[in-house]
Amino acid sequence: MKKVKQLTDLTTVELQQQLEDAKKELFTMRLQQVSGQLENPLRIRAVRRSVARIKTVMNQAAKAEG
Repeated sequence: MKKVKQLTDLTTVELQQQLEDAKKELFTMRLQQVSGQLENPLRIRAVRRSVARIKTVMNQAAKAEG
């Protein structure tokens, strides 16, 4: 999980890659939760918040450009 300061230093391509990775991780964790294999359910919350942070930084960068 990265902090906002670390995310603002990344390029748009890197942010998109981070977002894609986080979404894949969230998907696999949801599958594990349904099947009862998820060991730490609170990790889902952390990944969801990471996705939100990444999207926020991407939106701020888009507004700054245009």
